[in-house]
Amino acid sequence: MCGRYAITASPEALRQLLQYFDLPNFPPRYNVAPTQPVPVVRVADGVRRFVLMRWGLIPAWVKDPKTFSLLINARGESVLDKPAFRNAMRYRRCLFPADGFYEWKSDGRSKQPYFIRPADGRSVAFAGLWETWTGPNGEEMDTAAIVTTTANRSLASIHSRMPAVIAPESFAAWLDVNGCSAEEAARLIGPAPDDLFEAYPVSTAVNRTANDSPDLIAPLAAASEAPAPPRRARARAKDDRQTELF
Repeated sequence: MCGRYAITASPEALRQLLQYFDLPNFPPRYNVAPTQPVPVVRVADGVRRFVLMRWGLIPAWVKDPKTFSLLINARGESVLDKPAFRNAMRYRRCLFPADGFYEWKSDGRSKQPYFIRPADGRSVAFAGLWETWTGPNGEEMDTAAIVTTTANRSLASIHSRMPAVIAPESFAAWLDVNGCSAEEAARLIGPAPDDLFEAYPVSTAVNRTANDSPDLIAPLAAASEAPAPPRRARARAKDDRQTELF
């Protein structure tokens, strides 16, 4: 599964990769969590667009989202059959830009978080599905889920599932719901190449959704060995920043 991920590349780098029409400006995010607004790329009127959606898909037929389970992931093996996903797979596919994701490895009674990122430092795109939910008063909410698949050999020791990565040469096919059928698109879902990602343990600070800083993706050894700055140095740094602001 994929329950947290990171978007750290610049807006221009992601636009160059995904070739969308819009020119959004956004900060890096190191701990993207379910129910938060997330950027996805979809096609509208033949043009790739960058849009924000809530992470957690709500099918159009749901009457009350409060009584419906949060669907942050869609299993690639069943997207053609599950009522919650089959219409989206046929008519509403999207891409989630990402620079890495977190997974937790069970270690006895505890779980150790790992950050998993492309070994070459480039961004990737996860397969996604989206839906627009309409409430009883006409309110609308766009929601999306990440498609997952069986973990490749290099990640299987951490977790049995991983996000389905769509290769750049297949972006057009995945997004083209008119020219590429759901059955054809399903063939693009599968484990990423074994050498695509590298993984390393990170701090459990990622467990808190309120935490969002570069420290979260620092290797655990480096994070634990880095000395804390002395109190006077921290105070001086704060004063310097205040001087610059005022």
